[in-house]
Amino acid sequence: MAKEGGAGERKVEAPPPETEGIVWREDAGRFETPDGEAFLQYRLLLGGDGGGAPPPAPAPAVMDMVHTYVPRSKRGRGLAARLCDAAFAHARGRGMRVVPTCSYISDTYLPRNPALKELVYKGGDPHPKPSSM
Repeated sequence: MAKEGGAGERKVEAPPPETEGIVWREDAGRFETPDGEAFLQYRLLLGGDGGGAPPPAPAPAVMDMVHTYVPRSKRGRGLAARLCDAAFAHARGRGMRVVPTCSYISDTYLPRNPALKELVYKGGDPHPKPSSM
């Protein structure tokens, strides 16, 4: 069970109503339900041109959303969408782009939420690199 206010764990700041109860676990690279059973796993990538020269200004990180999991016993309650809502709100609030590696996000969530496609990292954008964040 997740502990409130522990190191590396934060509630999503100013959450929209649909993200209420979703916990951001920065240390684990995931958003999860308070019991930790349903989660969205992500990894941060650094923006940049992929070359040897550093960008002129620090580029915001890119959030690669790699996996969404909801246990069978909790499916059908909209938890996967709420996890995605929280992750996309987090990315938008920090000026980040998103890579929807998870098939649920790319095939189901984004088609149902087309306004969020503006946050998706495009191939012409500077190439992201794995981050140690």
